[in-house]
Amino acid sequence: MRVLIIEYEVDLSKTLSVLLAENGYQCDVAENLGDAKYYLDIRNYDLVLIGHSKTGSKDLTLISKIKKDAHKTSVIVLSEFEDKNSEIEALCAGADDFIRKPLDYDILLVRIEAKLRFGASNIIEIEDLTINPEEEKIIYQGNEIELKGKPFEVLTHLAMHKDQIVSKEQLLDAIWEEPELVTPNVIEVAINQIRQKMDKPLDITTIETVRRRGYRFCFPKDISS
Repeated sequence: MRVLIIEYEVDLSKTLSVLLAENGYQCDVAENLGDAKYYLDIRNYDLVLIGHSKTGSKDLTLISKIKKDAHKTSVIVLSEFEDKNSEIEALCAGADDFIRKPLDYDILLVRIEAKLRFGASNIIEIEDLTINPEEEKIIYQGNEIELKGKPFEVLTHLAMHKDQIVSKEQLLDAIWEEPELVTPNVIEVAINQIRQKMDKPLDITTIETVRRRGYRFCFPKDISS
């Protein structure tokens, strides 16, 4: 499970990052809205924690953007505000939960686990194609497709950003833990495996190469068309 922490208190963001990492979550930390939007553009998150501070930005419009672009992502607001109106404002903006500071970390973990356990599924369904990231499984017209590892992750990331052009750099940053240590040609290898193991046998096209810009998930699209 991948979590984005948007928190203006540096010490708190570090504490949250360590806590979640120790409990098996992959975390990114953004200390401002600009960094947050950058991460949200290149990665898919199961959960976003948003700090709502009296001294920081009070702009909750980012929640609406998250829900519009990735409606299956859960959002929990961590707030310094104690009044009821602040909670109502956050929930009306699209937040799934509202937790007041100071945080009880045991309670926070339980609330996160509950939200991810009962939240919306990350399964992608497009016509006869189903991609299940949680089980690393692809079903097309009732048949399971054998595609695992990085090619599966590349396909999933592109499918989650359907109709958007995603660059090689964005794919590397989103999928590889240390993207600076690998060369961009690993993306080409992964794309080739998707086409060899999935597209050609099924006579479909799932990924379009956009010259000099990157790749785009384009299913459904017939190879013969």
